[in-house]
Amino acid sequence: MNRRLWMLNVTVKDGQRAILTRDGRFERLLGPGRHRLFDPLARLSAELVDVIGGEMAVDRYLALASARPDVAAENFAVVETGASEVAIVRFDGRPTHLLGPWAKRVFWTAVTRVEVERVDVAAEPRVAERHLKQLDRTQTRFASETVVEAHEAGLLFVDGKLVERLAPGRHAFWTVDRKVEVRRVDLRPQPLEVTAQEMLTKDRVALRVTLTAFRRIVDPVKAAETVADVDGWLYRLAQFAIREAVASRTLDEALSAKEALNEELRAVVAGKVAAAGVEVTELGVKDVILPGEIRELVNKVVEAERLAKANNIRRQEETAATRSLLNTAKVMEENPLLLRLKELESLEKLVEKVGRIDLHAGDSGGFDALLTKLVRLKAPDAA
Repeated sequence: MNRRLWMLNVTVKDGQRAILTRDGRFERLLGPGRHRLFDPLARLSAELVDVIGGEMAVDRYLALASARPDVAAENFAVVETGASEVAIVRFDGRPTHLLGPWAKRVFWTAVTRVEVERVDVAAEPRVAERHLKQLDRTQTRFASETVVEAHEAGLLFVDGKLVERLAPGRHAFWTVDRKVEVRRVDLRPQPLEVTAQEMLTKDRVALRVTLTAFRRIVDPVKAAETVADVDGWLYRLAQFAIREAVASRTLDEALSAKEALNEELRAVVAGKVAAAGVEVTELGVKDVILPGEIRELVNKVVEAERLAKANNIRRQEETAATRSLLNTAKVMEENPLLLRLKELESLEKLVEKVGRIDLHAGDSGGFDALLTKLVRLKAPDAA
């Protein structure tokens, strides 16, 4: 835009419009092209604006609409929402703006096709799938979106009230004029460690017990209405149960009857949590920690028991060996030939250890007598 002599020269590009005013009052709109306007007194002024996806301030539009309602209706689209409405604005079919309640915006329609879809969020609290695809999920503050996994259950709370249990999948809700919260509850078994706590047995012996539990939520609606913190509640129930169970047993009973103790704990705890929609699949004693002096005494008792058991086994083996020797002696007594064979086996073992043998010939008959009399399987008949 420039002035030369008495003329005002204005060049408007494609995608632009020029707002021409005379003495500050709206005169007309100038379309694309070169315009030469006679203005000897310099009363005209032109403002270039981009109209592709462009927007005009509401107060300026109202002034223009009051002066030239025909021009305003031809070149602008006014979007206004009520108390419980949102509006999706599309430029040439592409969603570009999401307007919340009590909003008013003015858009140029000279070049861009502007479409507006209003949604009554009071009547439709859930965001429809077609609307969800048009929202910028990273920027919108009028909708809440949650994905519930296959192993989860979703609990929908509106203004603090439990409204619905959601199935696995994607869910979105309008948050206009309401507080929307979706709590995801894991339905898989979850481990819980009950750390060691000191307690007294029936015979006044202090010990510390660690528990391991596995719990599973079977009714998420009932669990949400009954308990604020499932794990914290189960933790304290297990603590109380193990204290009562240990206090009613002596140290020997607590150490020896571990399975009975586990069954008692499961029965007590499972019965209390079942009313809250929670199932305890496993609960048992993981570790029993004794004080130092008690542990030494227990170790000594265990060592004495093992030593006595070893002595008993050794005596049983010695008795069995003696009984076997007695049976062998009876058999040899009844069978002299078997006894003689036993003597030959002993002689053979003895000869294996002899390194040298000296033979002396004399009155006894020498080597022939040795060979004749050394081995005799049968004694000579009595004369």
